[in-house]
Amino acid sequence: MPLKIQSDLPVKEILENENIFIMDEFRAIHQDIRPLQICILNLMPLKEETELQLLRALSNTPLQVDVSFMHMSSHVSQNTSMNHLNKFYNSFDELKDNSYDGLIITGAPVEQMEFEQVDYWAELCKIMDWSEENVTSTLHICWGAQAALYHYYGLKKELLPQKLFGVYEHKVSNRKIPLVRGFDDYFMAPHSRHTTVSAEAIHAQPELKVLAESEEAGVFLAIAEEGKKIFVMGHPEYDRVTLQNEYERDLKKGLAIQMPKHYFPGDDPSRRPHLQWRSHSNNLYSNWLNYYVYQATPYEL
Repeated sequence: MPLKIQSDLPVKEILENENIFIMDEFRAIHQDIRPLQICILNLMPLKEETELQLLRALSNTPLQVDVSFMHMSSHVSQNTSMNHLNKFYNSFDELKDNSYDGLIITGAPVEQMEFEQVDYWAELCKIMDWSEENVTSTLHICWGAQAALYHYYGLKKELLPQKLFGVYEHKVSNRKIPLVRGFDDYFMAPHSRHTTVSAEAIHAQPELKVLAESEEAGVFLAIAEEGKKIFVMGHPEYDRVTLQNEYERDLKKGLAIQMPKHYFPGDDPSRRPHLQWRSHSNNLYSNWLNYYVYQATPYEL
C-alpha cells in the first residue's frame, strides 16, 4: 500500500529503509484515484513510536492511504515535543469539519484512572460521538477500546490483580466475518494493560460480536454495527521489542513488574524476543482497510 504522509515526518526514513512504499504529495495528486482518508487519534505518550507501528500496519494492501494525525487540545503531552505536534498533528477543532473513511483511536497509559478522571475524557467523548456521523469505520485499540465500550454500551473496566503483560494465544470464534479472513484457528498477539472488560460482559451485550478471545487474556477482538465499530483489546501493532522496552523501563523505575509471558525465549530476558504476531497483525489491518473502509466508503467522501 502506498502511504501518503508528510515528506518530513521523522519516521518516513525508517519506513523507507524497511522497503515500505511511501508516496509524497506530488506523486499522489497525479494518480487518478481517491486515496482513503485515515485519521489517527494518537493518545500514546511516545507518539513517534506509535506512528511508526501503525504506519507499518497500514502498509500492506494495494490501496493508497492518506494519513492525518489528531491530538487532544485538553491535554498537554509530556513526552512529545510541541514542535512535532504543531508540525504533524491537528486538533479536533481543526479537523471536525472533515469526513474520514477510517479512524484509529489508540491506547493510552491512563487505564488505572476512572474514565471521568482523565483530563481529556469529555473531548474524547465528543470525538467518538462525532465519528458516528463523520467516519465510515473506527478501530479502537486497548484503552481506546475500553473507553469506547464504556461510552457506547456502559461496560465498565475492571482492575486486574496484576498487569496482563505478554504475548498470548487467541482462538478465532467466528470465521464468517471478513475481519478475521485468512486468520489461523489460533494466533498470538501482545497485551499490556492493568485493566480489562470482562468477557462475560462483552458476550452479554447483544450489539457486540466476539471474533477472537484467549483463555488467559480474555476477549481480543469484537465488532459492532457491521464493522462501523471495531474493538481490539490488545496491541497487535507492537513491534518486536516494545514489550521488552516496557519491561526494562519499569525495572529501572523500581516498579513491581513481572516478566512478559510467552515472550522471551526460555523466559530469558537476555535473549532476543521472537516476533510471533506480525503476520496476523498485518492481516487484521488489511482486512479492516479492505472490507470495512474501502468496500464501505463512498467515492465522494
